[in-house]
Amino acid sequence: MASIKQFVRRFLERPGSIDLAPFERIVKAAGARQERLRGLAELPAPSMDDLAGFCAIAREAADRALGLRPYDVQLLGTLVLLSGNVAEMATGEGKTLSGAMAAAGYALRGRRVHVVSVNDYLARRDAEWMGPLYEALGVSVGWIGETSTPAERREAYARDVTYGSVSEIGFDVLRDRLRVDAADLLLPEPEVVLVDEADSVLVDEARVPLVLAGAADAGGGVPETAALVRRLVKGYHYEIDDQARNVHLTSKGIDTVEEALGVELYHDTQRLTEVNLALHAHALLTRDVDYIVRDGRVHLVNPSRGRVALLQRWPDGLQAAVEAKETLAPSETGEILDTITVQGLITRYPERCGMTGTAVAVGDELREFYDLKVAVVPSNRPLVREDEPDRLFEFAMDRDRALVDEIAEAHTTGRPILVGTLDVAESERLALNLSGRGLECAVLNAKNDAEEASIIAGAGERGAITISTQMAGRGTDIRLGEGVDALGGLYVIGSGRHASSRLDDQLRGRAGRQGDPGGSVFFVSGEDDLITHYVADEYSSGVPSRRLVAHAQRVAEGVNAQIHRNTWRYTRLLERQRDLVLERRDRVLRGRTAGEALAAAAPERWAELSEALPEETREETLHEAARQIVLFHLDRCWAEHLAYLAELREGIHLRVLGRASPIDEFHKDAVAAYQRLLAEVESRSVATFESAAITADGLDLGGEGLKRPTATWTYLVQENPFGSEWDRLTNRLASKIRRR
Repeated sequence: MASIKQFVRRFLERPGSIDLAPFERIVKAAGARQERLRGLAELPAPSMDDLAGFCAIAREAADRALGLRPYDVQLLGTLVLLSGNVAEMATGEGKTLSGAMAAAGYALRGRRVHVVSVNDYLARRDAEWMGPLYEALGVSVGWIGETSTPAERREAYARDVTYGSVSEIGFDVLRDRLRVDAADLLLPEPEVVLVDEADSVLVDEARVPLVLAGAADAGGGVPETAALVRRLVKGYHYEIDDQARNVHLTSKGIDTVEEALGVELYHDTQRLTEVNLALHAHALLTRDVDYIVRDGRVHLVNPSRGRVALLQRWPDGLQAAVEAKETLAPSETGEILDTITVQGLITRYPERCGMTGTAVAVGDELREFYDLKVAVVPSNRPLVREDEPDRLFEFAMDRDRALVDEIAEAHTTGRPILVGTLDVAESERLALNLSGRGLECAVLNAKNDAEEASIIAGAGERGAITISTQMAGRGTDIRLGEGVDALGGLYVIGSGRHASSRLDDQLRGRAGRQGDPGGSVFFVSGEDDLITHYVADEYSSGVPSRRLVAHAQRVAEGVNAQIHRNTWRYTRLLERQRDLVLERRDRVLRGRTAGEALAAAAPERWAELSEALPEETREETLHEAARQIVLFHLDRCWAEHLAYLAELREGIHLRVLGRASPIDEFHKDAVAAYQRLLAEVESRSVATFESAAITADGLDLGGEGLKRPTATWTYLVQENPFGSEWDRLTNRLASKIRRR
C-alpha cells in the first residue's frame, strides 16, 4: 500500500510520484510462473505482449546466464524503464541488470536501443557483463569506445542494443553529418535511448557542447600577458566578486596594465580580451581543483565526478590563457564545423528513459527538458545506514583538524572509511595530513583514475582508508570485507557539502547497500566555497547553521537550473535549424535533389555538360557532381552560420541598452540569418556549377578551390565558467546592489 507521502506526491504530480502498483501486479504475476520456468531445460522465446511472462523469462535467463537472480525491485525498475520513465534506484540495488532487461525488452519490441553511459569503461564493462543475458533472450549487443574503428562502430550500431558513452555516440552523430557518401554513414535512425546515471548526463552535462572541428592549427595563447597578470595583486590591481565567478581590474590595475603594454585597453578590443582571459585564468581557475597538468597538457576536471574530463576543453581563448598561465605549448584550435549539446543529442531519440540513484531532486528539470517522469523504486532491503547531522565549524582549519581526528579515531576500530573530498588538491592535502599521523590511505582522484577499479574494490576491507574526489558514476559497488558488519560497516565522511545535494546523496549511498550497516557524516565550515559563493550576504562569521548550509545548496541548485534553462532557450532554435538543415542534407546525400535543383537553376549549363559527357554515364556523373557541390556549400555555410550565432550571442547584451529582450533579439536575428544561409547555399552552388570543370572523370572539388578540411577532430567544450560579457556585467552590478 502506498504511503501517505507517496499519495500526496502523486496528487501534486511531484517528481517521484509515479504509482508503482500496476508494475507490482505484473511482478507478482511473474513470480507465480517462476517454478514452472525453473523446470524447463530451454526457456521459451519472450513476448512483449505479455509483460509478466517477459519478466519471468528475463529473471530465469539472468539466473542461468549470469548467476544473478533479479529481485522483485529490479523487475520493477525494468518495468519503469519500459514505460518510458526514469527509475530512481539506490546504489547497490542492481541498476545495470534492470537496464539490460529493459533494453532487451525494447529490442524485442522491434526497437533499436542505445544504452548511454558516462564513460567508455562502463559502456564496455556493462555490454560484456550483460552479454550472456542478451544472448539468452535472443538479442544482439555491441559497444563502442574512443578507440573503436569505423568498422567496429558500424558493426556495433548494427546490433539490437549498443552501449556507448554519451560523448562517443555524440561524436559519431557529428561525423555522420559530414559524410559525402551515404554508404559511409555509421548511425541508424535514433529510436530508443536508455541513459545510465541519468541525472549526471541529462542535467549536469546537458549544456556541454560536443564539437567537430576542422583545419586544426596551433592556438594563440599570449605568454607575455600571462606573465604580466601573474604580477598583479588581488584587492589592489583586481577584485573578485562574492561568488568567485567574476573578476575585474581596478582603476589601478587598468593603469598598471596599460603602462606595461603601452596601449589604451578600452580602445584595443583584442588586447582587452587577452587581458581579461589571462586574468580569469590566473584568478578564478585553480590547478588541481579545476584542472590538472599531466604529460605537458592541461586536463579539465569534471566537477560532478572528480575525474579528468576526457577530450574536454574551455572555449579556445580561455583554454589558451590557461596554457599560457602554466607556460605550456598552446594546443590546436580549429574552425567549428558542427556542434551539438548533450541535451540536443538525447532529445533526438523519440523514446527516452533512464536510471540513477538520485533523480527526484532534478525531477522538475527532467520533466521540463525531456518530458520524463520519475518513479522511486524501493530498496530490496531496508536501509539501516546511520546518517549523522553535519558537523559545523567557523574556520576551514578547525574543520580539517577535526576531520583528521575523526578518521584516526574510527580507524582504531578497524572500520573501513571512505572520505569524499571536493577537489584533487584537497584529497592530496588530506592524504598528506593522514600520513603525518602514521595513517596510510588510498587516493582516488583525477590524477590516478586509471586505478579506479582496484582502489574501490578494496575500500570496504577492514582497516581501509580511501579518499575519493567524487563517487558519482564510479559504477562499482563497495563490498564489505569479512567482519566489517560487526564494526558498523563502511563509514562515509564528506569533507564538505557539494553544490548539489545529489552529489552528497551519491556519496552517502556508497554505504548501506543491500541492507548493509553503514554510517555517514559531513564536515562543513563557514569558509567553504558553498557558503562564500552562494550565501555570502547572509553569513559573516561564527559557526554556520545547518539551515544556512541547506539554503546555500538550494541557491546553488537554483543557479545551475537557471543557467541550464537560459542555455536551452538560446540553443533550442539552433537545434531546430540544425534539424532542418540535416533533413535537406540527407535528401541531397541519398537522392538526386541537388542535380534536379541545379538543372532547374542553370538549364543551359546542364544541357551543355550533358552534350559533352558520354551518354552512358552523363546522368550519374552530373548528379554526383551536383551532389558534391551542394554538400560542400551546405556544410560551409552551416559552419559560417554557427560562427555568426556564437558572435551574435556574445554581443546580444548590447541590445538591452535599447530596452529590447536579448533572447527575442537573438531569435529574430538567428531566423533572418538562417534564411540568408539557404539563399547563400543556392547562389554559391549555382555559381560553382556554372564554372566548374566537370568531365567524364567527374568533379575535382579541390581543383576548384573547394577543399574540405584535411583532418577533423572532436572535443567537448566545458561551459565558460564566467559566462558571457553580459553575464559578468549583470552579476557585477547585482553584487554591488546586494552590498549596498
